Amino acid sequence: MATVLETNSLNKTFGGLKATDDVTFRLEQGARHALIGPNGAGKTTFINLLTGVLAPSGGTIRLNGEDITGIKREQRVRRGLARTFQINQLFGRLNVVESLGLVISERRGHGRDWFRWAGTLPGIDEEIAGLVADFGLEDVFDQPCSGLPYGKQRLLEIALAIACRPKVLLLDEPAAGVPEADRHEVLSRLSALPSDVSILLIEHDMDLVFNFAERISVLVSGALFAEGSVDEIANDPRVKDVYLGGADHG
Repeated sequence: MATVLETNSLNKTFGGLKATDDVTFRLEQGARHALIGPNGAGKTTFINLLTGVLAPSGGTIRLNGEDITGIKREQRVRRGLARTFQINQLFGRLNVVESLGLVISERRGHGRDWFRWAGTLPGIDEEIAGLVADFGLEDVFDQPCSGLPYGKQRLLEIALAIACRPKVLLLDEPAAGVPEADRHEVLSRLSALPSDVSILLIEHDMDLVFNFAERISVLVSGALFAEGSVDEIANDPRVKDVYLGGADHG
């Protein structure tokens, strides 16, 4: 399979702390890949480096073969790299339809004109309707984002990322804070994401990880500790010792 996202000897230091330690990583086309590890392992730092939130101290990042190490966040999005966050980043005062319309309009180069020309720009209404249906948002489509149940907020954030038409999607703990009763819907919607979108998932819910991922990487103290299939990682005694079998899965 072709590699769509890769890092080579990626490093990030904060003073004397090495948060990311020579990480060389490959994400393949169409992957369902999970990144796991104990608290403080550097998982979110790694995602922040990939998306341009943080600048690396060393190493390179390539997206579809292009070196994107030094380009800005918004340029990475335009090249097909989208993400969600541990804490939702939503347009609190907008409703679901307005939020999706804004993102789609920005992607198409119309900017905020969608609000002025809502209903007249070809294809946008249909695309909004499709995303609302795909992510189970029909019953809350006209509600402000700030008032949505938390599970729906999570689903909307994933829908907004998909509205960017990414080639690579980075999901940073999509089930965090979601009530247990709603987690099955999050997993169902994740499982139905387009197969041509390559996905890297960070998640502490191991049931979700084992049900979603086809390949897993384990990060410990900022370094890549192990990588393999779901069965290989689940049965790796070293991984069980440092993470899966430990008391702290947070």
